[in-house]
Amino acid sequence: MLIIDSQIHLWKSGEPPARHRQAPYLAEDAIADMDAAGVDAAINAAGVLLDVDCSYAIESAARFPDRFATIGWLNLNLPEAPDLVRRWRSQPGMIGFRFHCVAEDERSWPTDGTMDWFLPLAAELGLPVGLGGPVLAHVERWAAQYPNLKIVLDHFGIVGQNLTTRELIQHEDVLSWSRFSNVSVKLSAGIYYAGEDEYPFRSLHDRIHRLYDAYGPERLFWGTDITRVDNCTWRQAVTMFTEELSWLSQNDKTLIMGEALCRWFNWWPSTAEPASAPPQ
Repeated sequence: MLIIDSQIHLWKSGEPPARHRQAPYLAEDAIADMDAAGVDAAINAAGVLLDVDCSYAIESAARFPDRFATIGWLNLNLPEAPDLVRRWRSQPGMIGFRFHCVAEDERSWPTDGTMDWFLPLAAELGLPVGLGGPVLAHVERWAAQYPNLKIVLDHFGIVGQNLTTRELIQHEDVLSWSRFSNVSVKLSAGIYYAGEDEYPFRSLHDRIHRLYDAYGPERLFWGTDITRVDNCTWRQAVTMFTEELSWLSQNDKTLIMGEALCRWFNWWPSTAEPASAPPQ
């Protein structure tokens, strides 16, 4: 079974947010941890934390092309931004984008016309766009307006967190958005939000089941956001899905643990079995 984590972060210098580990997390560190956990590859969410220009993400994917791909961030107000988008996949490992529009100079992007040129171009080029946090308020409009745009909801579609219990708070319309065939969900960071629950994190099981019933295994992508997971090992994050969710079939697990993501992003490690290759 191909196992791909839908979200990690790599960085080599600086001070990350307190919720993440504080030491740099290098590509070599991640590979060692992935090997121990039985994880084949991971999608590096660059452009946040400490790799705003995505330079370390590009370096890591160039050095380890079968272990890392990247969903990156771009300053969409740059004059050269449209050309950069057109050349996005020419960079090692770049397979899509991710925006939360939380920073002060990004907050107006969903409403000031910035996303109006970017989203149709991303759709035209087949570049999926990850969305999370406050920008989820615009998902329904964008999913309907750009039916060829592949949208990926971050972290179960969360919009916030109960600071006392660390409980995951989903956008109220996440399940209804499944009616749009161009919307998918990353099952990442749920463990972080599980509060005082312990492995196998049964408080998340029903939430996962409801997303499964809505989206099906073809539009759900397992993941961890491992640098802020402090309540289990990476291996346990894998086995929670592969061993503890008894209602998932073997085919469901194969899709959710990696193959569905590869199909959605049109990215396959060369080490993937030939049977897993996308249809020609």
